[in-house]
Amino acid sequence: MAASHWTLDDIPWQQFDRTKVDPELVKIIKAASLVEYNGGIYAEYLCNVFPDDGAFQAAAKIWAQEEVQHGEALAKWAAMADREFDFDASIQRFRDGYQIPVDAPESVRGSRSGELVARCIVEVGTSSYYASIASLTDEPVLKAICRNIAADELRHYKLFYTHLKRYLEHERIGKWRRLAVALGRIGESEDDELAYAFYAANENEQPYDRKKHGQAYMKRAYACYQLGHVQRAVSMVFKAAGLNPQSPLTAPASRLMYGFMRLRSRWMKAAA
Repeated sequence: MAASHWTLDDIPWQQFDRTKVDPELVKIIKAASLVEYNGGIYAEYLCNVFPDDGAFQAAAKIWAQEEVQHGEALAKWAAMADREFDFDASIQRFRDGYQIPVDAPESVRGSRSGELVARCIVEVGTSSYYASIASLTDEPVLKAICRNIAADELRHYKLFYTHLKRYLEHERIGKWRRLAVALGRIGESEDDELAYAFYAANENEQPYDRKKHGQAYMKRAYACYQLGHVQRAVSMVFKAAGLNPQSPLTAPASRLMYGFMRLRSRWMKAAA
């Protein structure tokens, strides 16, 4: 990890204010700690997809270290906010129930460029997510953690985008294919990973129900996003897909995405 990167010691833990803790945020932060910490395993998959690219493998391993640190920081805060939260037991439950196919010999996206497009989408999504939480919360420690993570995820987007440009020089997948990968990865935001993380962190005494636990996570997560952060995310998604990030379509697409998130959040709350 780069020497200039922040550490857990840089977080102002002494400023923790229990009176400003939102119990609903605690639930999704506990789930997020599991997903972030699991980045160490995901790096194994990336290294298998890029077995002959030492430069990318080295970058992926540093990325994974930083993702693991995100999980550690979120888990420490969650344990302060909820003294009953057992991170070690929760991460084991998560890994037992949700497994990444690390042995895949090639990208599930059909090409290395497709894999890098998907990674860009994930990083911009998480950057806007943590930036939104940082703006939303009044709890000083969580605000500091989320600001740091949001900045890291933005830097990670730039990292994967740099490698994407390198691979596009010889793979040359078209804009429509890149857009299809981007939209497909956005659609996977409601897949098993986040649903199972919410279950493993919060409701492990009940049987896992993908629909129920997925809605429990997403109705809280979607409610966090703010329009300004969504606008920046959409612009960066356009860029990863090979489209003009300053396109006249960016603003209406942003409003459409933001409206969808708010509607889904309200619908899920009503369904619950």
